[in-house]
Amino acid sequence: MIILLHAVGYLLCALAVAGALYSLLAAGLVARFMARAGQPAQAFPAVTLVKPLHGAPPGLARALESFCRQDYPGAVQIVFGVQDALDPAIGVVRDLQRRHPELDIALVIDARLYGTNRKVSNLINIAERAAHGVLVMSDADILVAPGYLRDVVASLGREGVGAVSCLYVGAGEADRCSRLSAMAINYQFLPSVALGRALGLARPCFGSTIAMSAQVLAEIGGFEAFVDHLADDYEIGRAVRALGYAIAVPPLVVSHLCTEAGAGELIAHELRWNRTVRQIDPAGHAGSAITHPLPLALIGAALLGLPPLAVVLIFTTVAARIAAKLVIDAATGHRAGAWWLIGARDVLSFTVLIASFTVNTVGWQGRRFRVGRGGVLVHA
Repeated sequence: MIILLHAVGYLLCALAVAGALYSLLAAGLVARFMARAGQPAQAFPAVTLVKPLHGAPPGLARALESFCRQDYPGAVQIVFGVQDALDPAIGVVRDLQRRHPELDIALVIDARLYGTNRKVSNLINIAERAAHGVLVMSDADILVAPGYLRDVVASLGREGVGAVSCLYVGAGEADRCSRLSAMAINYQFLPSVALGRALGLARPCFGSTIAMSAQVLAEIGGFEAFVDHLADDYEIGRAVRALGYAIAVPPLVVSHLCTEAGAGELIAHELRWNRTVRQIDPAGHAGSAITHPLPLALIGAALLGLPPLAVVLIFTTVAARIAAKLVIDAATGHRAGAWWLIGARDVLSFTVLIASFTVNTVGWQGRRFRVGRGGVLVHA
């Protein structure tokens, strides 16, 4: 038994070394991605910004305001949508309409449902009011810079491109839990996507931004084709690629506002996210354990009885993770949390990863669903 425990310990320590090297390599790839030069837009077609809303979490007004301050020469329509006439997001939108009478801002209040994914039902209702042929969709909790729309439209105008999506960083809006949530995005999710893109393993399409023409949306079956899918953004991307189009990812990051107000909310959100990724890519999700070098080193060292070399490995993985954080902070211009929280963040992420293999339902907008074959949502 002791021999077996030691063998597992040595294996985990070896994986921790690989994970530390991965962290540094992936952080370097984030820096290289951000250093790319974007192409300026050659035309400025009329655009409809599509914003599905649900509730009014902290920071919502600031996030929506950022879309009202776009430096874009073409016509812009902004259509917000809610499904509940009592949704507090309505007040935020009405305030935007009062403060920006010069903008074409519409609000859709429509309770019609077409499937289990309520966000997609919201998108279907909003799309009926879209006045322009270019649609730029983004989640409610996304904050953007003034040049965002120019960059997205420029990428959409490239030959062979059917859709545009954007990488994103986290921005903590409440207490330490929200900062921990942002750290998971910046120092685990973002570098993994950067490495996946470099190796040709990841072709991202995220709810942070999905821009496409109304024609391409019609070709993939409209939003109606995704009304029962949990990972609607992923499925939209897959449908676009299936038609032979490319999905462009311009060298910019938008901000995802992290508003988790407590540990329970943080863990529930991250479990849902991990369960989604597990459904999309089970093998990749399991393999992502290597991206958590500190927990691997801690467990491996414990199994080996904490020999001096294993203790050195623990400190080495901590140093690698902090170095990766500093590189990503400098490259993106966003600092998600203090360096001394890296250890706690990594242990929590590893725990959630393991727990995601025991969870077969997800909570979303106050309801519970079971994820069926093909990522289809079924009421639990």
